[in-house]
Amino acid sequence: MFRIVLITLLAGLFALPAQAREACTLDGFTITHLPEGLGTPSDFEYEWEDVTFHSRVWETTAGDATTVDLTLKTVRGDRIADLESLRDFLTEYHEKDPVTWDLTPTRLGSYGGYVTDGQAFYFVSPGVAAELTIDRSRYPQEALLATAEGFRPA
Repeated sequence: MFRIVLITLLAGLFALPAQAREACTLDGFTITHLPEGLGTPSDFEYEWEDVTFHSRVWETTAGDATTVDLTLKTVRGDRIADLESLRDFLTEYHEKDPVTWDLTPTRLGSYGGYVTDGQAFYFVSPGVAAELTIDRSRYPQEALLATAEGFRPA
């Protein structure tokens, strides 16, 4: 009897959706919403131009191909003084043309930010921001926005 109960409990644990098994925080931010069907997560920490990134990346592997489903990042550094300095920093970081990068100002939760197809970022406070990207071939823009609303400081 005990063996059957244990096997049932273990089977139930592994049947949970991927997001229910993952940690619910990343670098002091709470993750309260994730789209269904994400692949395996990995965490990274790196720095560029005196700005530190903490990221969680979900990837799906099919055959020999691996695709990035979703990336959540915290962005921390003195260069991030306000929303416009965040936009300027990310324009440089992503090597975008500041004139042609099609960004739409928006509110993500209680934060001011920008969105474009498959990407969102927002300013939290001096030195702290967040950025998200999603695979638009698998997920609608609404999934990105819902995830952004659920990714906020704890």
